[in-house]
Amino acid sequence: MTTPPFPENLEQPAYPQDLEQPGLVRTGRSTFVRPIRPEDADRLVAFVGGLSRATLAYRSLGPVIRARDDVIRRGAYVDYLNELALVALAGDEIAGLVRYIRDTEDPDHAEVTFTIRDDDQSEGFGRLLLEHIAAAARARGIRVLKADVLADNTRMINVFLGSGYRVESGPPGQIVHFDIAVDPQAQAVARAERREHTAVRRSLRPLLEPRSVAVIGANRSPLTIGHEIVANLLRGGFRGSVFPVNPRAEQVAGARAYPSVRELPEPPDLALIAVRAEAVPEVVRECAAAGVKAVVVVSTGFGETGAAGRTTELELSRFARASGMRLVGPNCMGVVNTTPAARLAATFSPALPTPGRVAMSSQSGPLGLAVLDLARRLRLGFSGFVSVGHAVDVSTNDLLQWWEEDPETSVILLHVETFGNPRRFARIARRVAPRKPIIAVHPGHAGHAQTTGQVDSGRRGGSGGRGDSTGAGHADPPGPSDSAVSSLFAQSGVIRTRSLQELFDAALLLAHQPPPPGNRVAVITNAGGPAALTVGACAASGLSVPPLGERTREKLRAALGPGAEAANPADLTPMATASHYRQALDAVLADDGIDAAIVLFMPPLADKPDEVAAAILDAAEAAPTKPVVASFLGGAGVADLLHRGELVVPTYAFPESAAASLGHAAAYQAWRSTPAGVVPDLPGVDTDRARSLLAGCAPGPVSPRLAAELLDSYGIAVRDTEPGSGPGSLPSSGLGSGPGSGLDAFLSVGADPVFGPVVAFGLTGDYADLMADVAHRVTPLSDRDAREMVRSLRAAPLLDGRVGGPGVDLAALEETVLRISAMVEDLPEIEAMELRPIRLLPPGDGVAITRATIRLADETRKGGPS
Repeated sequence: MTTPPFPENLEQPAYPQDLEQPGLVRTGRSTFVRPIRPEDADRLVAFVGGLSRATLAYRSLGPVIRARDDVIRRGAYVDYLNELALVALAGDEIAGLVRYIRDTEDPDHAEVTFTIRDDDQSEGFGRLLLEHIAAAARARGIRVLKADVLADNTRMINVFLGSGYRVESGPPGQIVHFDIAVDPQAQAVARAERREHTAVRRSLRPLLEPRSVAVIGANRSPLTIGHEIVANLLRGGFRGSVFPVNPRAEQVAGARAYPSVRELPEPPDLALIAVRAEAVPEVVRECAAAGVKAVVVVSTGFGETGAAGRTTELELSRFARASGMRLVGPNCMGVVNTTPAARLAATFSPALPTPGRVAMSSQSGPLGLAVLDLARRLRLGFSGFVSVGHAVDVSTNDLLQWWEEDPETSVILLHVETFGNPRRFARIARRVAPRKPIIAVHPGHAGHAQTTGQVDSGRRGGSGGRGDSTGAGHADPPGPSDSAVSSLFAQSGVIRTRSLQELFDAALLLAHQPPPPGNRVAVITNAGGPAALTVGACAASGLSVPPLGERTREKLRAALGPGAEAANPADLTPMATASHYRQALDAVLADDGIDAAIVLFMPPLADKPDEVAAAILDAAEAAPTKPVVASFLGGAGVADLLHRGELVVPTYAFPESAAASLGHAAAYQAWRSTPAGVVPDLPGVDTDRARSLLAGCAPGPVSPRLAAELLDSYGIAVRDTEPGSGPGSLPSSGLGSGPGSGLDAFLSVGADPVFGPVVAFGLTGDYADLMADVAHRVTPLSDRDAREMVRSLRAAPLLDGRVGGPGVDLAALEETVLRISAMVEDLPEIEAMELRPIRLLPPGDGVAITRATIRLADETRKGGPS
C-alpha cells in the first residue's frame, strides 16, 4: 500500500509514537491501538465501506449519506493535537476508530466520535478506545469530550455511563448529549482496572490453559529444543492435543507430525515456535492465519543482537496483537502450568518442576533452566513458571493478574531485569500483595537518579513515563535507579531480594509456613557458636531475640534439668535429645512474647537427625500460627526429613539464611498489617488555575514568581519574608539544625528514566551530602507513603523529637509531600521541581518554604494511557 502525499495545505506533523499501545478488549481479544497515519487512507475507505446502514446511521446521527472516497481519505490526515484519531487494528484492518476535534472557541473542550465495525461491536472496543482517547486528550490540555448519541444507541450510551468518568447528559430526546470529563476520577480508574484485569485473564487462558498445542520446529533428534518441547508436553501429562510441525518428519517423540500449521486438524490454542530467527515472522503470520490464539517464540536472534533485532521483535509484537494473539518471548524457554486444569510442560527444560504453590516469572531464558533445576533440588513445588524472555508482549504485569486469582498459587516469584510499565506494576502489586506474597529479585542499577533529586535531573521518558505499554512499541529505556526500584517495591509490598538464593530462601518459608505475627524470634540450639551467629543475623535482618517469659523459662528448666540455661538462645547442649528439642520448641512457641523459632542442630554423637526432625515437625504442627525454620549444619539430605505430607519446615544450610528469610517474612507481615494508604482528596487545590498558568509556557525553567503561583494553586505557600523580593526567590535564612532553631530540608521531584516522577526528601547539609540520608518514593503517593517516607530517614529522631528538641510539624510536612505528588501527577508538563530550603518548624507551626524551582519538559503535550 503506497502512502499518499500529505495535503499541500497542511504541514505534516510529528507522529506521536508514544500513543502506540497494545490493547485488550473485554473478551480478552488482543488488538493494537495507534494514531491514524496518512498511509491508512485506503484502510479507512475500506473500513467505512464495510459499515452497515444501521452503524452509519448511528455515526451520522440521522439519514445515511455515504461520503465520497476522497472525503473519507481526508480523515487519515490529522495534526495529532487539535484533531486526533486512534484506530484499533484487527490484523491489517481497522476494527474501531475514535476521533476528537478541538473546539476552537473553547479549546479545553473537544467533540468526540466513535465508530466500531459491525462484527466487533459486542467485544468492548468502544470502552477501550474511550480510555485511550481520554488519556491522550488529557495530555493535550482537553478537559471535556463532547459527544452526541442517538437515544436508541444503547451500546454507546452504556459505554459512557459505565466508564467511571464524570459524565453529564442532556435532557432525554432523539439525540442525547454527553459531556465527559477526562480527569481520571477514582471510579474511572477502578473500572478501567477491572476491565483490564478481566481482559488480561481471558487473553492468557489459551497460553496457560490451552486445549491444544502446536510445536513448530519440532525435531526428530532428541536433545534438540523442538524435540524436547514435544517430549515434555507428552511426559508432563498434557490432556489436550499435541501437534508437532515438521515438513520432513512423520513423527516426533511418538506423536504424529504435520507439514505446516495450515494442515493441522484444528486451530491450536497455543503454538511454540522453535525455528531460526529469520523464519519466525513468516511462521507468526501463518499462525495468525490459522487462528492460533497465543504464540511462544523460543527462538533467539532478536533484541539481544542489536537494534535491527529489536525492531523485528517489536514488529512481531504489533502484528500479533493486531491479529488477536498474545505473544511470549522471544528468546525464552517456554511455559509451565502444573495445575490440574492444565498439566502443561511447554518447555525444553530437562528439569520439570513438581506441583506446588509457587509461581514464577523470569525474564532470562538461560536462568530459567537453573531455576527449575534448583527448585527440584530444594523440593520447592511450582504451580506455574513462565519465561517471558524479552517480554515484548506478555509481561510480568499480565502474569501477576493471572496468578492473582489462581487458587493453586499462594506465592509469586519474579526475576525482573527491566520493567514494561512500573506504574502499572505498582497498581497490580498493591492489589495482589496483601493476599499473596510477591518476592522479586532485581539487581538494581546505579547512577540513573539523583541522590537528592535535584532539579537538573534527567528528562522524563521511556515506556515507564506516562505510557501503558507492557513492553511493546518502544526501545528499552535505561535501567532504573536502585533507590527507585527499592521505593517501588516498598510501596507495593513486594519483598525485594538481591540474589536467586535469597529469593528461594524466602520462597521456601512463605510457601510452607505462615508469616510471623511480629519480629520476635526464639533460637534453639545444641551448639553455642552457631547460636551467636544467628543472633547477629537476626539483628541484621530486623528481628529481635528477646528474653523469654518467666513461665517459659520454668518449662525449659523442667525439661532440661535444673542446671540448664533457660535463656534465649536456648542452648540445649550437645547431649540434647529429640525429646529435649520437642519440649523446648513447645515452650517457646507457647510464649506470647515469641513470634517465630529458628532451630539449629549440629549432628552430635548422642542422637540422630531423623529423630530431631520428627520432633521439630511435631512441634510445628502443634503451633500452626507461628513459623518454624531450621538449620541442620553439616547434615545431608535433611530437607527430606523435614517434610510430612503438606507440613514442611524449611531448612537452610546456614543459620544466616534462616534469619534473613524470617526477616523478609516479618517485614512483609508488618506491611500487610498496616492500614492501607489512600491518595487523599486535598482541599485548596485549583487544577484549572494551574493549567491556565502553564498554558503557552515554553520548555525550561519557569520564573520564581510563576513557580510560587503554581505551588499556591496546590495549597503550598512560598513565604516571602524579605521586602522587595518576589515569591519563590527567598534565600535560605541560614538557620542551623540545632535544638530550637529548626531544621532545613529539601523536597524535590526528578524524572527517573523508567519510573517517571520520583519524590526525594532529606535534610540539607551533611545529612544528604555525606550520609546519603535521602528517602525516595514513586508518585502517586498515598498518605501512608508520605508518612513512611518522612519517617524513614536515619535522621528521623531529629524530626519526631526523640533527640534534640521538640521535633517538627510532621503532619504539615506529610501534607506538603502529598500536595507535591498531586501536582506532578496532574501536570505532566512539570519535568523537575525542587523546594530548598524548607524550614521544618515545631509541631503546630507548619513548614516554611523559602525557595522553589520548577522546570517544564520539552514536550508538554505528549502523553499516553496511564
